[in-house]
Amino acid sequence: MYAKVTILAAIAAFTTSVIATTGDMTWFHPGLGACGETDNDGSPVVALNSASYANGAHCGKYITIQGNGHQTAAKVVDLCPGCGSGGIDVSPAIFDDIADLDVGRIQVNWFFQ
Repeated sequence: MYAKVTILAAIAAFTTSVIATTGDMTWFHPGLGACGETDNDGSPVVALNSASYANGAHCGKYITIQGNGHQTAAKVVDLCPGCGSGGIDVSPAIFDDIADLDVGRIQVNWFFQ
């Protein structure tokens, strides 16, 4: 019994809680992004709002996006200076995973993987 409790305690010690950010998600046509990568409409990429972009500190990291009963992942490749607090701008391929492109804007939760 002692070994089982020790193992469970060790697992709990390595478990971290995920803090999700809530904001509007819009879509854009990617090209050469602020992180120096060139992408296209089919690339699974995201541009972060200025505060979350943190001067490029998150370039190349992935985020998980949840909304409208769906979930997808995208790579940080750009800055979205026009996005509000918590807002993200994604490629059409990513937006289409969550909602129809015609919607244009939807509220989502997202977090770094």
